Amino acid sequence: MVRRLSLIAVFALCAPILFAGDVATFANLGFSADGRVFMFGQYGVDRETSAPYAEIYTVDVPANDFVSDGVFRLEGDRRVSAGQDGSAALYAVLRRASSIISTHSIDHLRQGRIVYALINDDEPESRIDFRDFDTGYRYAAELSQQREGEGTDVKARFHIDLDRVDPDGVSRSYTIGLPEFYRDGVSRYSIRQAILSPDEESIVFVVEMKRPTPTGTSIRYMVETVHFE
Repeated sequence: MVRRLSLIAVFALCAPILFAGDVATFANLGFSADGRVFMFGQYGVDRETSAPYAEIYTVDVPANDFVSDGVFRLEGDRRVSAGQDGSAALYAVLRRASSIISTHSIDHLRQGRIVYALINDDEPESRIDFRDFDTGYRYAAELSQQREGEGTDVKARFHIDLDRVDPDGVSRSYTIGLPEFYRDGVSRYSIRQAILSPDEESIVFVVEMKRPTPTGTSIRYMVETVHFE
């Protein structure tokens, strides 16, 4: 019995390398003081090399685009030890991003408020409906996507149609994203989170991207943003 428990413990420690290497972890790195810039990261361990990686993106929320020089990436040159998750790579990239963090007054504690989250075991839906009980606003987001090709030659595009209804029943509609832009290597998109900015003037959709690889499927993240004018 003791030997069996020891084997289970070793297996659990090795699990991030064996199974989670291509599944990135999303990191909310906070909004600027005025709520108009959002920073996020993702990190993990590459399944094929067992090396850590991390990426940081700085987004102009009203423009739904990256700020100038706001993207940072790091790929480690050594294998991680059993039980490590690649987060050390994110800390290293954060040091590189210090000037952007200072320029845009990014506050890692100003993470906004999650108003929708997909539970890991739930199947993603193309349409999600949720309500912000603090403000009374209701939201309906429809993710439309189209895929071409198969395997590692696949590519896909998407956009989000959003309806926002205020407490008085007045509705406004928004189209978010690039409906005609195909991303190579992506087979499927799904909405994982919706984050309301601290000033409640914008919303950030965290979008999961599934990418076929020779050894399975990798998962990475991007965001789409809308400012309520």
